[in-house]
Amino acid sequence: RLAHTMSSPTSPCEEVIKNLSLEAIQLCDRDGNKSQDSGIAEMEELPVPHNIKISNITCDSFKISWDMDSKSKDRITHYFIDLNKKENKNSNKFKHKDVPTKLVAKAVPLPMTVRGHWFLSPRTEYTVAVQTASKQLDGDYVVSEWSEIIEFCTADYSKVHLTQLLEKAEVIAGRMLKLSVFYRNQHKEYFDYIREHHGNAMQPSVKDNSGSHGSPISGKLEGIFFSCNTEFNTGKPPQDSPYGRYRYEIAAEKLFNPNTNLYFGDFYCMYTAYHYVILVIAPVGSPGDEFCKQRLPQLNIKDNKFLTCDEEDGVMVYHHAQDVILEVIYTDPVDLSLGTVAEITGHQLMSLSTANAKKDPSCKTCNISVGR
Repeated sequence: RLAHTMSSPTSPCEEVIKNLSLEAIQLCDRDGNKSQDSGIAEMEELPVPHNIKISNITCDSFKISWDMDSKSKDRITHYFIDLNKKENKNSNKFKHKDVPTKLVAKAVPLPMTVRGHWFLSPRTEYTVAVQTASKQLDGDYVVSEWSEIIEFCTADYSKVHLTQLLEKAEVIAGRMLKLSVFYRNQHKEYFDYIREHHGNAMQPSVKDNSGSHGSPISGKLEGIFFSCNTEFNTGKPPQDSPYGRYRYEIAAEKLFNPNTNLYFGDFYCMYTAYHYVILVIAPVGSPGDEFCKQRLPQLNIKDNKFLTCDEEDGVMVYHHAQDVILEVIYTDPVDLSLGTVAEITGHQLMSLSTANAKKDPSCKTCNISVGR
């Protein structure tokens, strides 16, 4: 005990130890003992992590590293990592009601990868703090002070994750039906505004936050939404729509042809039996095309499960999947003169609107095994 105490520079005994009075040492031992029973009375405090760095951030993982004093470093057996969604102000509290976010990791060489879809969601802001810990023989831990709190944001789905979604969507896409037009429903005021303020051309706007939480196009990709689904019995667009009583129709080949690229954007449902697939059509070499090329799986326009464009006897022929609702984003402006605007005869079914719709995180059909 004496030898151990003397080797401990931060021990409260440090000064009085020089006069090697047994009485002084014993007195000091009692006064300085943090835990009379644990036998770690004279141990130095564990080093506190500082200068924390977060790197290699994905939608469900990140790497973390930090600096710490070398003193007592060899006693560290574990790291405690406290991870909180940023909106949760109770930082560094172990949460019993919520999913526990105090992660206990064995002390491995840094940087250390933190991974797990059950506590990390894509595109979400988190705070993180770290403690070093030493596991004792009785199973308890001695811990350092908490580090400073660092903030970071997880990433969107990568192409790998979107390809997993794509494969799930392909399973339920169903057989292909013919189509001849793309259409877009809006209120009369919208088309009046386009004619008056935009020289007759519909302008791309930033996509809302509907669909998968990790979607790389939400809040980032600019485009114009079109539909292309047809009624099974007529082969024509349905007469009902949630988006307004006026419909712009344009021949399919004017938007989708060999001079455009096609990308898979998302697959989701909103607590309903039917599913939505978002596709992006981008003129080759356009800003939208460059955006998608880096982030989305590209589809063969002649051969895919959702929307095809092929030539038969010198004529372009188009097909769409029967069993999903396709939402098509076209990334360039579209002049109204390329098509026609007319009032629909059916109902305005607001329940079908997908504006900022939240994806059902429990659906087995359209979720992949990373954060929602």
